[in-house]
Amino acid sequence: MEGWSLYDQAGHRKYLTGDERRVFLRAARKQAPEVRTFCRVLCETGCRVSEALALMVDQVDLDARMIVFESLKKRRSGVHRAVPVSEAMLTALDDAHGIAAALAAGTSSARLWPWCRMTGYRRVKEVMEAAGIVGPHATPKGLRHGFAIAALEKGVPLHLVQKWLGHASLATTAIYGDAVGAEERKIASRLWQ
Repeated sequence: MEGWSLYDQAGHRKYLTGDERRVFLRAARKQAPEVRTFCRVLCETGCRVSEALALMVDQVDLDARMIVFESLKKRRSGVHRAVPVSEAMLTALDDAHGIAAALAAGTSSARLWPWCRMTGYRRVKEVMEAAGIVGPHATPKGLRHGFAIAALEKGVPLHLVQKWLGHASLATTAIYGDAVGAEERKIASRLWQ
């Protein structure tokens, strides 16, 4: 990630703000249940598109209230991470995908979204367009970056954000601390008084 930045070559940000994330989720609620849940998982967990698409029913742990992702960016398989999720997220997933019923019936090895990576990408772009979000940040990766920044702005420790994103190095996660957050704006506002 050497040289990686939260801004593109023209200085445009590559992450969604909190307001944009809320608008995105509002637009996603108007979509079909499978699109709605896919967008919500990306936005609220910071996972990669490929990691969401690889999710099996039994990787949604209703009792522990978490989703277990396989870190597909690793050079080897079998590296998993658990990301805590809200009760509302679990309810939405269960309603749309019948998770509890599938687990009870022993049919828990089905994928939640039987799409290819490009279809998942297109679904997110369609919701971004419906939400009126345009620019280099209007991508699934923009959702991932936005999740990390939101977590840090809310005071989530850097090592937990690292774990939830599946980063091997804390230095990679620390890049998100460079975003101008509410605290930095508050400090800077002292100059404007």
